[in-house]
Amino acid sequence: MNNQDKKSILITFGANLRQLRLAKGFTQEKLANELGVEISQISRIERGVINTSITTLYSISKVLNVDISEFFVFDAN
Repeated sequence: MNNQDKKSILITFGANLRQLRLAKGFTQEKLANELGVEISQISRIERGVINTSITTLYSISKVLNVDISEFFVFDAN
């Protein structure tokens, strides 16, 4: 997998996180506070700037009350 593919995955993952967060009525600030992280960390994940840990992903899924698999819905095109 090349770097462009990796970046594309991070961007899509971040967009999925943003969509799920908004659907659950959370601001970045509210989600960050619930997780005990900086708002900037949520922003960077959503923009595909950083990769997040599996433990943070697990915590996000619990706070948003969504299945982890929902973050990994990628367009088949």
